[in-house]
Amino acid sequence: MAIMITDECINCGACEPECPNNAIYEGGAQWRWADGTTLKQVTAADGTVVSGTAPQTPVSDEYYYIVSDKCTECVGFHEEPQCAAVCPVDCCVDDPDYRETRERLLEKKDWLHIAA
Repeated sequence: MAIMITDECINCGACEPECPNNAIYEGGAQWRWADGTTLKQVTAADGTVVSGTAPQTPVSDEYYYIVSDKCTECVGFHEEPQCAAVCPVDCCVDDPDYRETRERLLEKKDWLHIAA
């Protein structure tokens, strides 16, 4: 599964620098696949190829958010999700809409950080 940030977020920003995949963004900020990864392009579900540097629509305009497709719950980097470990209000929680096995999270980590 991925981690999500709830609307209880106080916008402190403690989580953002902790993410090894750069999957956490400030509310309203556009995100990019290439941020913190080696991805040059991504093929979307509909077959469209998206540049890794193309700006993507923010998930939230109000508080920090996590891009689920970039979140690996820190698997392969740390023993626990670092965003949740540093969050002062415990608003970094499991996202019930994104359930993934440890193996899948490791595959995603490898995909995000392909040796250039």
